[in-house]
Amino acid sequence: MRSATDILRDEHQLILCALSTLESAAERLGEGGTLPEGLWTRTICWLRTFADRSHHAKEERALFPAMVKGGVPSEDGPIAVMLEEHAEGRTLLATMYAGEPVDRIAAAHRYIRLLRDHIDKENAMLFPLADAVLDERDQTEVCRQFTDLETQLGQTARLDHARDALARL
Repeated sequence: MRSATDILRDEHQLILCALSTLESAAERLGEGGTLPEGLWTRTICWLRTFADRSHHAKEERALFPAMVKGGVPSEDGPIAVMLEEHAEGRTLLATMYAGEPVDRIAAAHRYIRLLRDHIDKENAMLFPLADAVLDERDQTEVCRQFTDLETQLGQTARLDHARDALARL
């Protein structure tokens, strides 16, 4: 059986690919270049839809509450740090979507650094902690909640759909 953290790690790999796309676009714009029509907006929408509304929702609504039940503190600990970084990422996404062009590029570079560091922290520290405190029954329940969230959010929340959408950018 795949664990909840295995699922999230797979999603991290796809998010890292999207960050590379965003990085290339931001560098091109920063050098005065142009992008294919709609690429910037589609990339930001993909990150909002999959990385934030789906992936972060799975962590915030399923994994983190299960970890708290397992004894991990919700305040002054790794979960609080992850939640703060999710909020910071949302602010940066909003700037990338609707800010002035120069602000969009700067926000993109900050977002890329933030998410790469965030993913490293989750993969190296938070997920091993989750695996240590969640038994098989807890893991099964978190995975069930992931499935429920995907059902509620629709096909854009599914890894296979997100992978296809990213390939079309």
